Amino acid sequence: MTEPRIIFAGTPAFAVASLKALVEAGQEPCAVLTQPDRPAGRGKKLAASPVKHYALEQAIPVLQPPTLRDADVVAELNALRPDIMIVAAYGLILPQAVLDIPRAGCLNVHASLLPRWRGAAPIQAAILAGDERSGVCLMAMEAGLDTGAVFACDAFDVDKHETAGELHDRLADTGGALLVRHLEAIVDGSLTATPQQDEHATYAPKITSADAELDWQQPAADLERKVRAYNPVPGAWFMLGDERVKCWQARCAAGIQAPAGTVLAAGPDGIDVSCGDGVLKLESLQRPGKRSVTSAELATQIDLTGRQL
Repeated sequence: MTEPRIIFAGTPAFAVASLKALVEAGQEPCAVLTQPDRPAGRGKKLAASPVKHYALEQAIPVLQPPTLRDADVVAELNALRPDIMIVAAYGLILPQAVLDIPRAGCLNVHASLLPRWRGAAPIQAAILAGDERSGVCLMAMEAGLDTGAVFACDAFDVDKHETAGELHDRLADTGGALLVRHLEAIVDGSLTATPQQDEHATYAPKITSADAELDWQQPAADLERKVRAYNPVPGAWFMLGDERVKCWQARCAAGIQAPAGTVLAAGPDGIDVSCGDGVLKLESLQRPGKRSVTSAELATQIDLTGRQL
């Protein structure tokens, strides 16, 4: 089989794993689509996406249109004569005019076991829900939100202490390997996609900073999952006086019941906070503009025992 002409569309680190897998398998794309450079860091200087960095290192042409609804952009993609477009966390909607360009269609590398967790934040949603299994699917793209038929999946167990960052890395590597394993069969049509069971669909909406606030009225088990789900982005947080403190690590613990938000103990073993059900032991915290510290270190800086958060 002649090597397929591939357009790859992706932006963050998750997508780099799939792009790198293609390159290392000798399936280098003829072009890479990624979002325009964005302001980043304290200086708000324009920064290239991780996918752009990797593509330029490999001397792959990079396209950064702000939208795919422009007729000139559609014409430019048509001129590339792609057999397939592979999309991994690109971040822009593909209009029908773009979906129709590749001979073998557009293929999405999606970080969930579809139809569970369609949408923008499947990794965080899986941890928040306490899912015991996660994985990656290769999905034929269509106009609906992650509604296309699925060619292949690879699933594995989620560790009960795993953060979103750790699960992200495993899913990214899994997605790259799955893509390379099945790409030829998808392009030549020998692998048939299976329609999703829409009645079992769940949705993972885009995350906001407000979603990551720790509400002490909730059960400790839910808050522990929230801490893991929002590590590293955007970081679970709570208010300590007028400071927004981020919590990077926590676990459920035994303790007496008290009004939700009461600091029951603060010492070398951590900071115990009473919740709506149970106790959450805070283990790694970060005050604004400061480095991350153990809760034991924070307890030496601020008298917390008995305080109401």
